[in-house]
Amino acid sequence: MSESSYAAAVPAVSRRGPARVWSEARTMVLRSLRLSLRNVDALTTALVLPVLLMVMFVYLFGGAIHTGTHYVNYVVPGVLLVCVGFGAATTAVSVASDLRSGIIDRFRSMDVRGETLINGHVVASVARNILSSTLVFAVALAIGFRPHGNPASWRVAICILALFVLAISWFAAAIGILAHSPEAAQGITFLVSFLPYPSSAFVPIHTMPSWLQGFATNQPVTAVVDAIRALLDGAPVGASAWHAVAWSVAIITVSVALAGGLFRRRSS
Repeated sequence: MSESSYAAAVPAVSRRGPARVWSEARTMVLRSLRLSLRNVDALTTALVLPVLLMVMFVYLFGGAIHTGTHYVNYVVPGVLLVCVGFGAATTAVSVASDLRSGIIDRFRSMDVRGETLINGHVVASVARNILSSTLVFAVALAIGFRPHGNPASWRVAICILALFVLAISWFAAAIGILAHSPEAAQGITFLVSFLPYPSSAFVPIHTMPSWLQGFATNQPVTAVVDAIRALLDGAPVGASAWHAVAWSVAIITVSVALAGGLFRRRSS
């Protein structure tokens, strides 16, 4: 049954009050979280790999990389965004798997909007990233991370990170809808996981080749990393915070519109 004929047959707007919308959203979020817990390999990778990456950079390469500060203080914001990239891959694969399995049609037969399923994946993605970020912070403190920002700066840094997590989660959901298989979704979101490397996340941009510096300077990860690093360290933030917010809002706007259009096209 097409989406238009289904909408005509089921007067969803008249039936679906705020309580029903909240109930559906909560159910879809809990479902996505349960799926994450069952996918032990992906969850372990998303939680453990960023920690191992941080330990590797700090203890193996940190002594050779000169940043003007303790390298662990420099690298933590970059590792946090690596977490976001890994979480995005999980989200894209989960969305693609749901669309291929035909579960959208089953939910529609119960008068549940398919869009609610996508929203559930996005919220679950944000929750997973909060967990992985907390773990990274805990390990970083254990190996010498000593931030100097005040509580207000910390709150702003957390808000910037959360906004970027939301942006990448929506982008991953759009990729999951666009891809025709979970494997393709995982491959496309690899680009998101790669973005922290040609940025200021692990090394200063001025140490990169000149042809790469332009891209590294003008991409979203650099803006987010620079803003979080300055806020956590109590240093002047400059325009990087506004650039980070602008990038995140732009990604959210484009991704939500793209996900909505792609979902209507695939589910019609």
